[in-house]
Order: sequence, then structure tokens, then C-alpha cells
Amino acid sequence: MTKHTTGTRQEWLAARMTLLEAEKEHTRRSDELARQRQALPWVRVDKAYRFDTDAGSASLVGLFQGRSQLLVYHFMFGPDYVAGCPSCSMIADGFNGFAAHLANHDVALTAVSRAPLAKLQAYKRRMGWAFPWASSHGGDFNYDFNVSITEAQQRAGGLEYNYRRGGHPIVADELPEPVHEFAATCGTDAATYVRDRPGMSAFVLEDSTVHHTYSTYARGLDGLWGAYQWLDRAPLGRNETGIWWRRHDEYATG
Repeated sequence: MTKHTTGTRQEWLAARMTLLEAEKEHTRRSDELARQRQALPWVRVDKAYRFDTDAGSASLVGLFQGRSQLLVYHFMFGPDYVAGCPSCSMIADGFNGFAAHLANHDVALTAVSRAPLAKLQAYKRRMGWAFPWASSHGGDFNYDFNVSITEAQQRAGGLEYNYRRGGHPIVADELPEPVHEFAATCGTDAATYVRDRPGMSAFVLEDSTVHHTYSTYARGLDGLWGAYQWLDRAPLGRNETGIWWRRHDEYATG
């Protein structure tokens, strides 16, 4: 016997119509949030960042690949990792499908990580990914956009993440068990693992000048996590009691 509320088709339809109004309001609110994102002031990027890419060394302008807009996913893959973050990997599984659509709508999509390019390329082959992925190894890009910290900063504490100091598990003095679990799957310890953090940043190129327009972190990335959008519509929702996901080649196939 199910413990969930059951009812007739007519009762279901009445409840569904009530929910539909709430969903429509959520959609309208989401549209308004998108307009507010686009209305943020642009900040000129003057620093000359360099990246290693499949095509060779590139500037930040080079990552635009001829487009006027650039979306960067800050993928957690530090120089000491042996594999990319499982959560970032789950998000990135969706990139292949829509990167081509974005590119044909004047928007370049790339992932950026601090690990050396050779590590990124090997992991990319393992995952079967084709989207662009650049290495910022040795540069300031990740630090300047608040997705990486140094060991000295980590020791000093008082770190900011997601526009506030403290309060987020990834900058806590005592890291929660899931962080230790994720770190182990990346072949490193928890302290090293959290020196890189997830995020997404947007840039625009206008009159040969790059401007930073938007960044989001932590649960601000939920909307990019395609699997969760499906689970939120499944009968039991996310139905999580712990870390259940793996890299897509690590699930049992039997």
C-alpha cells in the first residue's frame, strides 16, 4: 500500500490546475530574474589571462572562438586531482548536447580548470566529451573569479565563497563527510579538494574589450544541472539520503 495521497482523476486534475498556476508564476519569476541578470553592470577585464587549450595557448578573447559571448563553467579539477569532481562531471555530461546550439547562437561555452591540460584531455577522453576545456594552470583566472584558493589562504581562514564569508561547507573549518568522499574519488584529500570550487561566469566581447557580466556559485548552479531538473519532476523527486551519483562510467551495468 502506498503512503502517498491517492485520489480520483478529477481530484488529481483539480490539484494539478492549482499547481499549474504556481508553475506559471515560477516561470514568470524566472524570466524576470533572467532580465535582472542581463541588466547587471558590466565590469571591464583588463588582466591578460592565458590558457592552454587543444589549439594551443589562448587569451581570454581566444576562448570566445569568434563569438561575442562566453560562458565559462569553473570545473573542479585541481592540479593534484587524478580525476575531475563527480558533481562537476555530472553537470558537464550535459554540455556536449547544447554546446553546438550555443555556438550557433553567438555564445561560446568552455570549461576551465587549474589542472594541466594533459590531465584534462585524458579525463575528457575517458568521459567521451567533446566540448572545449581550457587549463588555467599557473595563472590567476580561477583565483580572481573566486573559484580557487591557495593553501595559505586556506590556513588563514575567513574565506569568501558565493558572495559571503563562511557558512558554506566548502569553506568550513571542519569539512563534512561528503567532501571527504568526493576528495577520495578524485585521488586527493579533502583540504586539497576544496581549494577548487564550482561556479559559472559569463563574459561579453564588445569593441575588442572583454567585460565580466555575471557569476554564480554553489546552488546557483542548480539550473545547469540537467539531471536534477528531471529528478525534480520524477514521482519521488531527488529522493536523496546521501551521495548517490557517480561518474557516468562508474555505475554498475548489471
